[in-house]
Amino acid sequence: MLTLLVYNREGEEVGSVEVDPAEFGGKINRQLLHDVVLMYEANRRVGTVRTKGRGDVQGSKKKMYRQKGTGNARMGNKRTGKRRGGGATFARTPKDWSYRLPKQAVRSALRMALLSKFQDNQALVLDDLQVAEVKTREVAGVLKKLKLDGLSCLLTIAEHDPILWKSARNIEGLRVSPARDLNAYDVLRQKRLVLTRGALEVLRGQGGAGEN
Repeated sequence: MLTLLVYNREGEEVGSVEVDPAEFGGKINRQLLHDVVLMYEANRRVGTVRTKGRGDVQGSKKKMYRQKGTGNARMGNKRTGKRRGGGATFARTPKDWSYRLPKQAVRSALRMALLSKFQDNQALVLDDLQVAEVKTREVAGVLKKLKLDGLSCLLTIAEHDPILWKSARNIEGLRVSPARDLNAYDVLRQKRLVLTRGALEVLRGQGGAGEN
């Protein structure tokens, strides 16, 4: 069993939670994590680069002058990439880099990513984190008391909370995500994982599974 420490808003330890590794896959497959992270990074690529080829620039397609008898080097039309103003040779065109791995593999990778955070003592549980109004200072204060200010953190909540999200969006290095929207890339990218009690129960209930 793995033990996660539970803290309150004041940064005080108020208990602990036992987590069974079997709930999150039981073991970590580094190759699968690598493959899933590559997938997410490929899906983030924009791929909108474009250069003009011979068919995209202005100019006649007619040969500039006859092949022989002029004393000049042989030459094709004005659009060739060898001439100034001509099209690029092997012009680059927009490309879609995205692809998808099987859903089961993506879900397993998320469970493994969460388990790795638990095993490396890079995760903690917050007893509660409710904000009545949009106040960045309030969320930043909680992070400071937890000694997490200045670190890249993923704050996982039970469900989408627009007030909390607006309060945290301007804090550098902090990312807020509902438990059902988690993915392995976000979990591994941030150095520390902060879970509310409700978020942990949601992840346990769905076996840590996510499809994003």
